[in-house]
Parts: sequence; structure tokens; C-alpha cells
Amino acid sequence: MAQPPLAGRTCKPCEGGLQPLPLSAAKTLLQDVPGWELVEGQALRRMVKCADFLDAVALIQKIASIAEAEDHHPDLHLTNYRTLTIELSTHAVGGLSENDFILAAKINALLP
Repeated sequence: MAQPPLAGRTCKPCEGGLQPLPLSAAKTLLQDVPGWELVEGQALRRMVKCADFLDAVALIQKIASIAEAEDHHPDLHLTNYRTLTIELSTHAVGGLSENDFILAAKINALLP
């Protein structure tokens, strides 16, 4: 039976002791999250240009709600009053896990 799309999955608890995804697996999953890039094979990054400052803050709040529900929290950087950079990695494994791609897909669903 095929797994549901990434956005339909739930992040799994990650307590460490696991290995990060191999680069080949990360590159395969990257195809399912358009707009994201691999950063040195250790993280995912996406930059979003919002309409204005309040739009960027509203997007941060939406991302925060999803991240909290999934118990998987991204790094969010707001610069130039409307450019939001989102970075995902799984600190407990020291790199990428499937959780990062699940959250990236859920964030993509928020974007036009």
C-alpha cells in the first residue's frame, strides 16, 4: 500500500540515536517539496517574499501553529521586512529526517 503524500503524514517523535537521511533519500524526497533546496545535505531551506511585513508575520504564525502541532520546529528568519527564510533540520539526528520533508510539504500548502 502506498504511503499518503508528505503533507498528509504526521511527524514522528525523534529522540536521537537515529541516523540522518542519506543524501540520496533526501534528494528523492526533495522532489516532493517544490521551492525547497538542500543546504549542504544537512537542512532544507526556502525563501518566501511576502507582500509586506504583516503578511510575513501572519505566515510565521501559520507556520508556528503547524510546527507546534507536529512538534517539529523550523528556524524562521524575517529580513528586509518581508523576506522569510525557513530552515528545517532534525537536531536530534544531526541532519535531515523525513519529518523535515513532511513539515516542508505542510508549509508549501500554506503558500499560493
